[in-house]
Amino acid sequence: MTNWLITNADKLTLWVGAICTIALYSALYKENRFYRLFEHIFLGLATGFLVAQTWTDVLLPKWWKPMWDEGRWYFIFIAIFGAFYYFIFSQKHSWISRIIIGFYLGVASGQAFQVYANDFWPQIQASFKPIIPHGAVTIAGKAVKALSPADAVNNIIFMVIVFCVMMYFFFSFEQKNPIVKSSAKLGRWMMMFTFGAIFGATIMARLALLIDRIDYLLNEFGAQVFGEASGPKIVFMMLLVLMGIVLYLAFKKDNTSPDEGT
Repeated sequence: MTNWLITNADKLTLWVGAICTIALYSALYKENRFYRLFEHIFLGLATGFLVAQTWTDVLLPKWWKPMWDEGRWYFIFIAIFGAFYYFIFSQKHSWISRIIIGFYLGVASGQAFQVYANDFWPQIQASFKPIIPHGAVTIAGKAVKALSPADAVNNIIFMVIVFCVMMYFFFSFEQKNPIVKSSAKLGRWMMMFTFGAIFGATIMARLALLIDRIDYLLNEFGAQVFGEASGPKIVFMMLLVLMGIVLYLAFKKDNTSPDEGT
């Protein structure tokens, strides 16, 4: 059995990959047991990989080796404090888990604020752009590159968009003034364009994953299982038939009246 598995490992890998792909994409029709089974398998593998990666990349080099190999015995308190999390399963002593959870939330909040400041404060500074064309100058010992008329116009457009978007979120007074109201409306449209671009990028990323899976089924699975010449064509026809069945079932379900369903 072991020799057979070793000999046919490549073909088994191809079949497993193809079955997993079809199973996960079967959710496009509806959620089914076949999809749930492979979803749980995927989540289990991901969880196991995360546990193994946590040990090899974090706990082993940063906790176990310093404590065991370098003699930093006080690192044992990290394991003790970490064990406090498991008191959450005790109704009587659950308060112990709140100590370490509160400590972790405090540290995580401080780090999140630091990351926020490092990411967004430079963006605030960078939003102040020059709008008057000028040549290369030196200000306070710092060289400032020349600003062409085209770049000045671009900066003006940028500043107008920033002002309009900020005006949309300015709720200190009622926006009755026509200029304030129009700028807030323009800022809303600018955000809609941005959200549309983000949504389009998300769709492109999903399509890239779909194209990669179809390429796997056609050029890897089909070519090696059914032959390089006819394999991709056979798999392509199988996918078309499968897609036709799914569409037929979907339209049949939509066209079924409640009386017919009963």
